[in-house]
Amino acid sequence: MAKRDTSFICQSCGAAYTRWQGKCEACGAWNTLAEEVAVVASVPAAQRSGRKGRSVALETLQGTATPAPRMVCGIGELDRVAGGGFVPGSVLLIGGDPGIGKSTLLVQASAALAASGQRVIYVSGEEAVDQVRMRAQRLGLDQAPVSLAAETNAENIIATLSGGPPVHMVVIDSIQTMWSDSVESAPGTVTQVRTSAQLLVRYAKQTGACVILVGHVTKDGQIAGPRVVEHMVDAVFSFEGDGGHQFRILRAQKNRFGPTDEIGVFEMTGRGLSEVANPSELFLSNRDAGAPGTAVFAGMEGTRPVLVEIQALVAPSSLGTPRRAVVGWDPNRLSMVLAVLDARCGVRLGGHDVYLNVAGGLRIGEPAADLAVAAALVSSLTGAPLPADAVYFGEASLTGAVRQVAQAAARLKEAAKLGFARAVLPSGGLDGVDAQVSLQPVGSLAELVAAIAACAPRRPAMRDSRGGGEREQRPRAVEHAEWADDEAG
Repeated sequence: MAKRDTSFICQSCGAAYTRWQGKCEACGAWNTLAEEVAVVASVPAAQRSGRKGRSVALETLQGTATPAPRMVCGIGELDRVAGGGFVPGSVLLIGGDPGIGKSTLLVQASAALAASGQRVIYVSGEEAVDQVRMRAQRLGLDQAPVSLAAETNAENIIATLSGGPPVHMVVIDSIQTMWSDSVESAPGTVTQVRTSAQLLVRYAKQTGACVILVGHVTKDGQIAGPRVVEHMVDAVFSFEGDGGHQFRILRAQKNRFGPTDEIGVFEMTGRGLSEVANPSELFLSNRDAGAPGTAVFAGMEGTRPVLVEIQALVAPSSLGTPRRAVVGWDPNRLSMVLAVLDARCGVRLGGHDVYLNVAGGLRIGEPAADLAVAAALVSSLTGAPLPADAVYFGEASLTGAVRQVAQAAARLKEAAKLGFARAVLPSGGLDGVDAQVSLQPVGSLAELVAAIAACAPRRPAMRDSRGGGEREQRPRAVEHAEWADDEAG
């Protein structure tokens, strides 16, 4: 006999409860508990305790480790993020916003692998076969030998995959639509997603096929479903992008067979996603070099240097609490830079609204952008445009000092390749660096503020009401910068 086990599962983190409640104690989310019924086989306790396991063979750490074979699809940016190609027997999870281009990218990858002689099966749980064919025709890939299926039952999918010739790659679009006969829950629930993913992972490990799962994302950009699915798979990729821009970024959040800090840049065109060999040229294509408040940051994304424009706008605020709006950077990091500028450099921004934007929609996570952000903020406050041929990188400490960052040589080489003539960077640690640009090292943010404020435009003279004569009207930030220069000198 089988008994029905009823529990309430959090759809955000997968925590189980015996009764419903408004807030999940595990993740703190509200109204995420849903009732799920599971059928559990009733096995006598004597039989359960009497089952013995079998011993497994033990190995030592010594021996020759053979590198994992790779299936190269021919899309360079995708192969870069995957670590050089797809590994047979691995399971990948790709998440992204609706309409970002996940299905388009996977159709292109499937067609490229199938054209090279691999057997590829594309299983769609959200679209009909005709819809997938229409997408392939629009991309000009309808002649690729890719097998299609529209199915949502996990057992039927595995039976289909196991019944024919060996399969090299399987695409499941998406895992939230899959369901299994072993549980009595609706498709998309935590139990169904976890069970279906486990069946597909087991199939991949037993047969050596590469399985790619497509996952939905929540409002905050996280992959929907239980976090345990991300631990079950071998790699988790995030497909990012903004509807207002034409490029997309594929970022690895987890990869057991490759690096986790690589990115792949694609451009959305009428013929699908095309690779961007030099992302820096794309991010700097529409730059306004003469405007105050813009600085070029030389960053690193994995092993690839990327130059991107940092835009800042500082405006007087009429609110009791000034606004702090950030796009593409960590808001907490911006608060720290503003506090350092105030406490260590005398730049008072407490009465100003601050808006910060990373041009092009790229998201920056490394602290080396502190120097570029500080330069853009001071430039916007004083009205002094920064040199158009300069790049900035360096980490700011709470003492106001500028600390060194890794891979300075690669950043300088990329800046020289794109025509930049100078680089503002931390002082020290430049021995042996063959730089093709002029180096301007700074030891503290106070030096940077003084250098920018010295180039601030002078305002017209105004009548001094106290003495009757004329005096020059100067921005307050220039006065603070001169004070900071005296302190630094």
